[in-house]
Amino acid sequence: MRIRKNIATSAEGFLFNPTTGDSFSTNTIGSEIIDLLKQDKNFQDITAVICSNYDVDTILFERDLEDFTSLLKEYSILE
Repeated sequence: MRIRKNIATSAEGFLFNPTTGDSFSTNTIGSEIIDLLKQDKNFQDITAVICSNYDVDTILFERDLEDFTSLLKEYSILE
């Protein structure tokens, strides 16, 4: 799963899709996930990084990650 090449991102979690003109903002963890996706990290790698940086239940995070990436697909952020 990859972020589309034309998607503009910022360190603050701002996303812009020039194809659709849509813009989005995420929280700190969402921004970290976006950065990890840009590095071609898979779900397991992303889960390991986030769960080691934050006090979060792995099962709960995996479910939230699935929901988050589904939204990114829906909004044409992911390929």
